[in-house]
Amino acid sequence: MDNKITNVLFAGIGGQGIIKASDMLTEAAFRMGYDVKKSELHGMSQRGGSVSSDVRFGKKVFSPMIPRGEADYLIAVTEDQIAVCEEYLKPSCVIIKPSDFPEAVATSKMLNTAMLGKLNQYLKFPEELWIELLSQSFKAEIAESNIAVFREAAKKEA
Repeated sequence: MDNKITNVLFAGIGGQGIIKASDMLTEAAFRMGYDVKKSELHGMSQRGGSVSSDVRFGKKVFSPMIPRGEADYLIAVTEDQIAVCEEYLKPSCVIIKPSDFPEAVATSKMLNTAMLGKLNQYLKFPEELWIELLSQSFKAEIAESNIAVFREAAKKEA
């Protein structure tokens, strides 16, 4: 394990599963043996306002907040949040957004799970770990649907 800290910024609107997705990434990184720190900003989430969560993991992480210009990944569950988060992104930041997915996924309640699948193309955590977390996070039939969406999104593009 090197000393690199991975910074993942989740951003969206209240009710889109920002906190759920960031919780799952936090748990996945922890189970992979990383030191993990997480921060949340709920804002006016209950009225459709912005919600964000910083997840940082590496050999040793001292702060839960992503410094300006240091986000490696932005999970923008709504595309209007990209501009809001711009000052936190590295020039090489990978932005995962709804338009990266088929319309049926982009407008579904499982978009956050699909985004985790796409993120895992870069993180390369074991699929079994994600399946276990999804199974623990959702009821049976909902878990199965989320697992299917995760697997489809995690496939490398040709």
